[in-house]
Amino acid sequence: MPTEADVALRILVAVLLGAAIGLERELTGQMAGLRTHITVALGAALFGLVSAYSFSEFIQERAESNYQVDVTRIASNVVTGVGFLAGGVIIKHGASVRGLTTAASLWVTAAVGLAVGLGSFFMGVAATVALIVTLALLRGPRRWLRRFAVSKETVVIQLSKEADPAAVISALQQVEGLEVQSLTLRTGNGSGTVVNADVKGSELEARLATLAERDDVTDVDIAG
Repeated sequence: MPTEADVALRILVAVLLGAAIGLERELTGQMAGLRTHITVALGAALFGLVSAYSFSEFIQERAESNYQVDVTRIASNVVTGVGFLAGGVIIKHGASVRGLTTAASLWVTAAVGLAVGLGSFFMGVAATVALIVTLALLRGPRRWLRRFAVSKETVVIQLSKEADPAAVISALQQVEGLEVQSLTLRTGNGSGTVVNADVKGSELEARLATLAERDDVTDVDIAG
């Protein structure tokens, strides 16, 4: 059973590690920043402390009690529960999805808080360092590599009711660096025409941004 000083130290370390992760997110202008990551790490550490040390009076021989204590139950629910919070920072806009990395960082921050709350300082610090290195130092190489990535995807283009499908298809075929391999059209339920296009190219989200901004296009989605 940790002393009050040990509990205070674990909470402090969880706050500092959560702040270190959140600072990187804050500096890059993400939706979940410093305060959010501190709160997640602090809450996870507290849940870990409660789960491991708050039910010791119920620990008895199985034959002497009807109570069954599972110290991992609260901690395991943190893993799933933080997913709902992380899902709140994922935003889909047109052909792009933002917030996936920040959602993942919240999930790891919860794990860091749990580790520190249970006394695994080295594990929490090592995970924090690894995450910050991944988020900060790999941002440049990621952009460089994506310039050479070529993928084949299915693009779903929702047209407005008054749109001319031929004009939109022509605009799609003229997108630089994009190879349109096949096209199908279907009529939406109570809405405009939907164009399904199998395309091949790199940086698809960026290349399709101009198409998504057209007045006769209501939505552009990469279905995969």
